[in-house]
Amino acid sequence: MFKITVDEERDAKRLKLEGRITGTWVKEFERAWHELAGTLDARKFVIDLRGVTHMDRNGQRVLATIYKQTGAKFLTDSPLTKFFAEEARRNVAESTKQEE
Repeated sequence: MFKITVDEERDAKRLKLEGRITGTWVKEFERAWHELAGTLDARKFVIDLRGVTHMDRNGQRVLATIYKQTGAKFLTDSPLTKFFAEEARRNVAESTKQEE
């Protein structure tokens, strides 16, 4: 099971992810991101990973792409969700070094 929620606050827009981001759910995650990307404005962008229980490599790739495009802040609450956030940041840092 996978759930995506978008919360709009006065000073931030939050993408909340819950469940397993694997297989066909990765495509849903990517589709939701493409719809959301066109609505971003000057507000902060936050990705809430606290409800994520698993994410495969393709899901991590989408997360890194979002981070690269937005510099989003991650909300985490466990070693697993911290790992997903750190991997997204690391992948972006590595790709930036390769481009130099």
